[in-house]
Amino acid sequence: MLERDYLRRGAAEFIGTFALIFVGAGSVAFARTLTDIALEHGLVIAVFVSALGFISGGHFNPAVTLGFLVTKRIAPVLAVWYWIVQFGAAAIAALLLKWVLPTAIENQAHLGAPSLGGGIGAGAAVVVEAVLTFFLVFVVFATAVDPRGAFKQIAGLAIGFTIALDILMGGVLTGGMMNPARAFGPQLLADNWSHFWVWYIGPFAGAVIAASLYELLYLRPTRPEPVGPPETGVDEPTPGDAAIS
Repeated sequence: MLERDYLRRGAAEFIGTFALIFVGAGSVAFARTLTDIALEHGLVIAVFVSALGFISGGHFNPAVTLGFLVTKRIAPVLAVWYWIVQFGAAAIAALLLKWVLPTAIENQAHLGAPSLGGGIGAGAAVVVEAVLTFFLVFVVFATAVDPRGAFKQIAGLAIGFTIALDILMGGVLTGGMMNPARAFGPQLLADNWSHFWVWYIGPFAGAVIAASLYELLYLRPTRPEPVGPPETGVDEPTPGDAAIS
């Protein structure tokens, strides 16, 4: 049964990540404006988080998975399984893109592999990717993790919109990846590794900071949990106050 659950979760993560790279990276080849690219990425995540989030959590992003891992919201073995599936899906999606795209377009777009914009250094690019990923993971925790959040009501819309607005800001600077898998697939198949570490260190750092901060500020109980009904023999003046036995 456990193996079947891993298979179901892994399949959901594979499909969502594959869709992100195939549609998102593919859009770079044909999009006319940065807005088109931002909407493509935001829409595909909004759709697949809404469709598959109840199965796997809808990570589709190794940085998001790391955020769940550092806050102990996913088992280490499952997190490693997610990473294998996510990076594998990214490579396969990029391979399919390389096959279907016309050679001239493929060479021009580098299969959607990220690159630094003119005038921005690698250090600044890491900061941009970290900040953008911070926004993304913070929204993920606020909508999909926090039980008080609006996940059931708005599903993946907030997450998709966050990706779109992040790309609108960072697209011309770093490509607005926020996702090591989104960078890895196109980098691997286009053999384009210039400043590759920017799109791994930045997103992973931003995810850890966002997840840890949200966990610390909003998810850890600040008062003792209610101990139970009066028949337990414990006097609790009001819910959440320290109990007096």
